[in-house]
Amino acid sequence: MYTSNSGSQWGSPDAPRKALLIHGLAMCSSSWEGIAQLLVAEGQVLRYHAYDALFSTSFTGFFVVAPNLLGHAWRRCTDYRVSTLTEDLRPYFIKDTSYDVIVGHYLGGLVALSLLSFLPKMKETAVILLDPPPLEIEETIEMHKSWFLNEVANIGSTEEQVDLGWSQRDRVLYALGFSMCNSTTINGVFLHNRPWSFSGLFKNIPPHVTITVLVSDPQVGAVCRAEHVPRGIEKLNVRVLPGIGHCIHWECPDAIVDLIRLPRAKL
Repeated sequence: MYTSNSGSQWGSPDAPRKALLIHGLAMCSSSWEGIAQLLVAEGQVLRYHAYDALFSTSFTGFFVVAPNLLGHAWRRCTDYRVSTLTEDLRPYFIKDTSYDVIVGHYLGGLVALSLLSFLPKMKETAVILLDPPPLEIEETIEMHKSWFLNEVANIGSTEEQVDLGWSQRDRVLYALGFSMCNSTTINGVFLHNRPWSFSGLFKNIPPHVTITVLVSDPQVGAVCRAEHVPRGIEKLNVRVLPGIGHCIHWECPDAIVDLIRLPRAKL
């Protein structure tokens, strides 16, 4: 993994596929470490060349890129509108740079939806949203804000995270994300996006884009609900994950990988 102030990347830029991973509120690019490693390693095959008795590796995996959103990982910001967070990622699409897969968690899901207009029109892209925030939460916005403010001030206990099934690595990454965020960012995100209304982001999905929303179990901390997602939209799929909490990429990474159909290298 290579890390900079603005993001992280894994794998080789020459890999045949590219993935863009967008973290959630109060997280950072490093929070994708586990799923990024899976995507980079997926499809690697060790070949033996009998003639010269050498081994080589064949790749069908991903080059993975994950930005740090404005206001996160010590990035300063004064405008926390989703549209501004999205515009900040425009450099990731210069010279018609394309991605086979874009994954967004919570706030990153709204940013991922807002990126659709940046995508090259001839490239098939799978967009995967992990437990995004409710699209219309004006009546509960203060509750959501209060939870994040409390968590920034008092990062959740290790025991609670163990109960959620998180690995030691992911518990550290959780604490890292919140430690590099502050109340200004939390207040800004909820204040600058009022009225909180994002249902329109699902309108006019481009024909070359497929969107899947993975919804966590309401009994174990889900933020999104299946009923929050608009119905009857072509190329939009919703899947509920029983027993899985809000941080799907830490608790059930296979649910993400299974959605990404990779061509397998031939022996």
